[in-house]
Amino acid sequence: MVRDKAEEQREEPEPRSRTDRRVRADAQRNIDTLLQTALAVFSTSGVDAPIREIAEKAGVGVGTVYRHFPQRADLIAAVFRREIDACADAAPILSAGHAPFEALANWMQRYAAFIAAKRGLAKALHSGDPAFDTLPGYFDQRLRPALHTLLEAATAAGEVRADVDADELLGAVASLCMSAHNAGPGRAERMVALLVDGLRHGAGRSVNTPA
Repeated sequence: MVRDKAEEQREEPEPRSRTDRRVRADAQRNIDTLLQTALAVFSTSGVDAPIREIAEKAGVGVGTVYRHFPQRADLIAAVFRREIDACADAAPILSAGHAPFEALANWMQRYAAFIAAKRGLAKALHSGDPAFDTLPGYFDQRLRPALHTLLEAATAAGEVRADVDADELLGAVASLCMSAHNAGPGRAERMVALLVDGLRHGAGRSVNTPA
């Protein structure tokens, strides 16, 4: 019996490289879901929340959690890294879709949301566990350049004053968010919006030019 060529092609096994890529993609999605769920649970129940609760809400087995993150500290560090990456990766996306000042303003709100997420992990991050030792450096490596690029673009467009330092701005937003912790919903966002709007003062003027 002569089989149709198309039928033979349908029966050919999928190339291993393509299968491997799909498996890796599925595994990465599972990890992303797990980390997102862990952040939500830590934010509401604290960093000591049961791992079983996180696994059940993420739709994975407890063994899966421990296979990727043998210690609780490993999971917390991965959650924090994911939030750093998400915040840093938002910078070029906002820059591509908005005018320079608007991109900067939106990113600063995104950074404020990151600070809020970090607050839920603070107990663990300040515990002295060596699993967290590399996180400050990773924070600087990813977030400082992201903000610096946005600031440069806004300054070049004449929308932001030229004497603004990325480190100072990161610290200022963090301080505002922490001081507004118990001041009601939306308080931190409004404070950050006021801070960012203040960057317009003196925009387009040389730093050495008198006001």
